[in-house]
Amino acid sequence: MNKTCIILGAGGHARVLIDCLQTIPTVSIAGILDRDPKMIGAEVYGIPILGNDELLPEIIERGIEYFVVGVGGNSNNLPRKRLFEFAMRDGLKPLTVQHPSALISHRATIGEGCQLLPGSIVNAGAKLGMNVIVNTGAIIEHDCVIGDHVHVATGAKLSGTVLLGNGAHVGAGATIRQAIRIGEFSVVGAGAVVVKDVPAHTVVVGVPATVLRKVSQ
Repeated sequence: MNKTCIILGAGGHARVLIDCLQTIPTVSIAGILDRDPKMIGAEVYGIPILGNDELLPEIIERGIEYFVVGVGGNSNNLPRKRLFEFAMRDGLKPLTVQHPSALISHRATIGEGCQLLPGSIVNAGAKLGMNVIVNTGAIIEHDCVIGDHVHVATGAKLSGTVLLGNGAHVGAGATIRQAIRIGEFSVVGAGAVVVKDVPAHTVVVGVPATVLRKVSQ
């Protein structure tokens, strides 16, 4: 069955998603919604920017059932969370995106609206919540538990049985040792090596990772 979707957000992350979605023969992209009025009428790789989020009721009336969050999130995953929940409230369904080069174990559990980008790996027993990005080349090892609205950025590596709370962000190239717990909406800086648990709403950086500051709630 063909699935027609709308992309919410027209930034760089949306460009990667368009590439991924166009590899899936059962998916078509109806257009993009973006909050920037200057973007309306433009195109991204031939996909038209139709308007802003206020068009969602009209989109649903046109029979479009699915949405994809096109905002990547630069350490702050709240905007992605809000977009996801907003579209769900309006009655759209989240579409899971998996690039053909992503390696996903059939023993992993993938939540609704996840984005598994080129070269990413999710191994056996891992559990991903809703609206999770596993970015290009990122690795989620066996039996990790990933909360909702998490972003594991490009090239990051999670060893076995790591737990990431809702809304957490793991920066590009970061490494998290096995069995570590990262609290909700915490941020692991790019290139950090995490060897002990991180409390909620905390930013850690460095090798080994140490606390930089608390995240405003």
